[in-house]
Amino acid sequence: LERIMSNNVGKSSYPRDAVIVQAIRTPLCRARKGGLAKLPPATLLSTVLRGVLLKDPQRTKSEYSCDDYLVPPESVQDICVGNVLSPPTAAVSFRMAALSSNIPHTTSISTTNRQCSSGLQAIANIAHAIQCGSINIGIGAGAESMSMNPMHELYEKFPPEVDWDEMQTCKNSKKVMDCLIPMGVTSENVSKNYHLDRRTLDDFAAKSHQKAARAQSLGKFKPEIIPVGDVAQDDGIRPATTADKLAKLKPVFDKKNGSTTAGNSSQLTDGAAAVLLMSREEAGKRKLPILGVWKSFAVEGVPPKIMGVGPVYAIPSALAKASLSTDDIDVYEINEAFASQAHYSIHTLKLDPAKVNPNGGAIALGHPLGCTGARLVVTLLNEMRREKKRRGVVSMCIGTGMGAAAVLEVDDMRSAL
Repeated sequence: LERIMSNNVGKSSYPRDAVIVQAIRTPLCRARKGGLAKLPPATLLSTVLRGVLLKDPQRTKSEYSCDDYLVPPESVQDICVGNVLSPPTAAVSFRMAALSSNIPHTTSISTTNRQCSSGLQAIANIAHAIQCGSINIGIGAGAESMSMNPMHELYEKFPPEVDWDEMQTCKNSKKVMDCLIPMGVTSENVSKNYHLDRRTLDDFAAKSHQKAARAQSLGKFKPEIIPVGDVAQDDGIRPATTADKLAKLKPVFDKKNGSTTAGNSSQLTDGAAAVLLMSREEAGKRKLPILGVWKSFAVEGVPPKIMGVGPVYAIPSALAKASLSTDDIDVYEINEAFASQAHYSIHTLKLDPAKVNPNGGAIALGHPLGCTGARLVVTLLNEMRREKKRRGVVSMCIGTGMGAAAVLEVDDMRSAL
């Protein structure tokens, strides 16, 4: 695959390019309190799997005819779903979700878990299978119910299966045990290591809500959202949020000297997202418009105790693989796990803030772990298409110390050729 792609460097297109022809998501709703709280992740997944195959995902019907489909369900060869918090039986639940979505048993499915990047990893898995010729059409998706599977119960129900004596006495024991540091504590570590003050983080968080509120009021999210029953919009956005109001909240993880609060951290959220991918050649045969082209993908490791800095290393790596620089990118969608790590990543990479999360981020919209990577791709592609931008990057930090990033590109507004 590397040889094939390296031979293609400099070419504008290639028949085995992995291209995206549809990208949708559910509303993102607050865990336990929001509109999706009583629905299992399989229901969220089946909603986007059914919708991503349709010409008009927002138009819900009890039955669909052949003319309603962008591609027939039987054309899909493989599905990969990112998920973090569901029990191992999710592999069964998600197969059931696919079959209930009018996708035939001949279409295979798998789940993947690279924590906060799981949805992006799922898309990467399908894209790479297309690029190397294993399949021609596939779906990359992500789904998470943080209502049904609370994050705080993860280690209680499924503690790491390791030899604790060995882990605590091995040569690399410090980094080994750092993998267990709560995510909020890693946020405090980033703030302390890089001298980030509380006001900076609250300002960042307030802007996330303000941008998201404006985007929602202008209807920017509507084209990318498929309703789930009567739930049709994100419910975590707080338009009246200001830095002064956020300043009144107490730190959660370091109550005396901390800067990370519930207000400048991502929200616990339920949601799902999916993208339909195929080879450029296949899209051309079917005369389907191309929303975006998968250009590169990278995952880089960082110290577990400051896992939030992952985008600082993943973004340059993905850009280098695409022979691009940060200045070549028009839009960045960087997950706001915490204001600390998001601000640090943007500042360190010297990115233009106007290009980053133009419609708000996870602090306002929420971070349904396994869904987020796919959701960011959906939002990025809709933004680039709407604003006629050419290149975009999706990136996020990853628990236990990693960062992931992908580069996507819009050809033009014409049908694939």
